[in-house]
Amino acid sequence: MATVPTITLNNGVQIPQLGFGVFQIKPEDTVEATRTALEVGYRHIDTAEMYGNEAEVGEAVRQSGIPREEVFVTSKLNNGFHAREDALKAFDQTLAELQFDYLDLFLIHWPLPGIEVDYVETWKAMEEIYRSGRAKSIGVSNFNPHHLRKLFADSEVRPVVNQIEVHPYFAQNDVRAFNGDHEIRTEAWAPIAQGKVLDDQVLTRIGEAHGKTAAQAALRWHVQRGDIIFPKSVTRSRVEQNFDLFDFELSQAEMAEIDGLDRADGRNGPNPDEFNYIPS
Repeated sequence: MATVPTITLNNGVQIPQLGFGVFQIKPEDTVEATRTALEVGYRHIDTAEMYGNEAEVGEAVRQSGIPREEVFVTSKLNNGFHAREDALKAFDQTLAELQFDYLDLFLIHWPLPGIEVDYVETWKAMEEIYRSGRAKSIGVSNFNPHHLRKLFADSEVRPVVNQIEVHPYFAQNDVRAFNGDHEIRTEAWAPIAQGKVLDDQVLTRIGEAHGKTAAQAALRWHVQRGDIIFPKSVTRSRVEQNFDLFDFELSQAEMAEIDGLDRADGRNGPNPDEFNYIPS
């Protein structure tokens, strides 16, 4: 079994660089999919309150027989719970759903610029959760540099990660550089552009040169850049394939070629400066 590299966060906590994501996996499929990932060798699971499958992630960890402390689990605060008391209650509910005593990483899911409660107030609640020891680390998701600057101005704890959309078609070099300059690690969601890279001729050719697929070439590009990634699939063969990234290395020329796939219109998901969705 391959050894997944770990990355040390700014508070000293170590996170596996490769994880398993459960976004858009139906609750009824989540236990089996997550248990399969753990059997393959993943030790990092990324979920969120908004995904509606936290309970199933917790059940899969218990069924796996792997000690809780050996599995790094992330969840994210649901939109609509940004007020202090709401955030604290939502975190309590996350632990109850997972049936865990603690969470390895808890994130603000979106900055939500159009809502009345400012995310700085939310971050202060996150700091309370962190100081309680019930979240080993705290961070943010979908924050742009101006969001982070505002956070820095009125907070004490620096986010350990910023989880943003990143893939070969949307490299987010400016945000990644800002994160790095402030000791915040970049987590890349949609690392294969929600499947859009699978037919890319450049990635296919580079992958074939190493006996790999276009998806594996894209994921290896992320690994060599230092991104933390968590591709998702409910198909065991694809789960295994996504894990098989550590027996080859892209050359500098290949990395540069993939860098060149970045495009101005490459974003797939919402723009954090405009997104204010709150689930009903």
